[in-house]
Amino acid sequence: MSDRKAQKDMILEWLERNGTITPMEALNYIGCYRLGARIWDLRRDGHNIVTERCIVPTKHGGRALVAVYRLEAA
Repeated sequence: MSDRKAQKDMILEWLERNGTITPMEALNYIGCYRLGARIWDLRRDGHNIVTERCIVPTKHGGRALVAVYRLEAA
């Protein structure tokens, strides 16, 4: 077994530290391409994670709807 921390553990730590995470943050800071799948894993493990939707600007002047995940207090 590897000593590397699992992506879901890094995402959980990020949520505890920063409050929310977006797919772009997960990709840039954790190297996770499939944030939704890791969130599903964390929910399956019993963590109460809420999904919100947010409109963000794109680099070409448009807008995109993205998921923002937040760890809800138990």
